[in-house]
Amino acid sequence: MLRRIRSISAKARRVTRQPSRALKYALYRAQLRLPLDEHLAVYSAYWNAAYSCNPAAIYEKARELAPHIRGVWVVKADRVANIPAGVDYVIEESPAYFRAMARAKYFISNANFPEYIVKRPGSVVVLTHHGTPLKLMGMDGLTFAGRDGTGSAELRRLVARWDYSIAANPFSTEAWRTAFPGGYESLEYGYPRNDVLVSATPEHGVRVRAELGIEPGKRVILYAPTHRGSTPGARSSYLDAAALAESLGPDTVILARSHYFYEDRPSAAAGAARVVDVTTHPRVEDLYLAADVLITDYSSTMFDFAVLDRPIAVYAADWSYYRRSRGAYFDIAEAHPGVIATTQDELVALFASGAVDGPDARQRRAAFRERFCALEDGRASERVVRRVLLGEQVDHRPTTASRVPQQATRADRPAATAQQPALS
Repeated sequence: MLRRIRSISAKARRVTRQPSRALKYALYRAQLRLPLDEHLAVYSAYWNAAYSCNPAAIYEKARELAPHIRGVWVVKADRVANIPAGVDYVIEESPAYFRAMARAKYFISNANFPEYIVKRPGSVVVLTHHGTPLKLMGMDGLTFAGRDGTGSAELRRLVARWDYSIAANPFSTEAWRTAFPGGYESLEYGYPRNDVLVSATPEHGVRVRAELGIEPGKRVILYAPTHRGSTPGARSSYLDAAALAESLGPDTVILARSHYFYEDRPSAAAGAARVVDVTTHPRVEDLYLAADVLITDYSSTMFDFAVLDRPIAVYAADWSYYRRSRGAYFDIAEAHPGVIATTQDELVALFASGAVDGPDARQRRAAFRERFCALEDGRASERVVRRVLLGEQVDHRPTTASRVPQQATRADRPAATAQQPALS
C-alpha cells in the first residue's frame, strides 16, 4: 500500500498548488492507509452539480434494498441546495470529501471521478453514463474526422478504473465498447433513471403540471435541445420557442429546457407567453411525465422520452453539418422516432396536419422503442443494486419488454395498464 500511495505523488502535485489543498490531500493520503469501509458508497451526478439521473435512482433503490450501505453524495459548494433533505452529502474537496473518497467501497457516478482519486484494491466503480448516445463519444469522438486523439491516454486511465458500465440497451453496449474500451462488465439492464417513467401513476404528470402553473387541458410540449459547443451557427440551429408557442395557438404551453451545460443561463424565451423555462428543474423525468410531446434535436432525451410512447419531433436544422463535425452512431434522418423537420415552418406544419402523431410517426416510434427501450420495465435500479451492492446474480435482461405507463394529461389519449413483472 505504501508503494501505491507514493505512486500518486505526481497526481497530488497537480492538485496541491494551494496550501489548503495540500493539507486536504495529505489527509487523503493518510486515509488511504486505513481499510475500506465496506458499507460506504459515494454517489455523484454531472460532475458533482446535481442530485439526479441514474445515480439518484440507484441511491434511492439502495436505501430500500441495501440499507446497511450508507450512501453519501458529492456536491459542489454552490450546489448544496440541489441535495434533497435527508440525503447525506460532502462538499467537493472538503476534508469530509477526501475522507469519503479514500475509504468508500463503492463509487457510482454518471461521469468520471477526478483522475487523482485512487482506485483501491477491493473498491467498486460503476459508471452509469447519462444517455443513449447519438453523437460519437469517448475514443470514437477523439479520433473522428482526422482528430489526433488528444486526451485518449487520460480517458483510458479513467476507464481502466471501471468495474461496471450500465447500458440502457444493446445499442449502447456496442457503442460503449468502442468509445470506452476496457475490461469492465457491461450491465445491460435499462436505465435506472427511466424506472419512474414506467411506474408513474397518471397523477404524477398532473401534479408536475400544477407545480409549473399549467392549466388543465393544455397541450404541453417539452423542448430540450442538446449542447452545441462552439459549432458555427449554433444559435440559429435552435428553435424560437416563443414564436413556436404563438404559431401553435393558445392551447399549447412549451417547456423550454436548455442543456445542463447552460443551466446558469435562462432560456432565450424566458418570460414569453405560454413558454415556461424549466432549465433548472431538478428532475427531467418529471418534465417527461408532464409533457404530451417532445421536441429535440440530437439529445439523448429522445431515447428516454420514447419509453412513454408519446409523440417525438426532431428539429434537425443543422444535421448535415453536425454529423460531419461531431460524428454519429446512426443517421437520425433515417431512424428518427416520429417526425423530422429542418425549418421551424416545417415543424409547425407537422403539428397543424396532425402528422406528429399520425400513422407513420407511430410506426417509426414503435420501431425506435423496440430498438432502444425494450429493456425498460421499471426495474433497472433494482437490478443494479442487487448485482453491485448485494452481490446477487441477476439475469442479463429483464423478463419482459417495457410497458407504457398511464397518462392523464390529455383526455384524448387512452390509458394503458399492465402488471409489473417479477424480477428474475
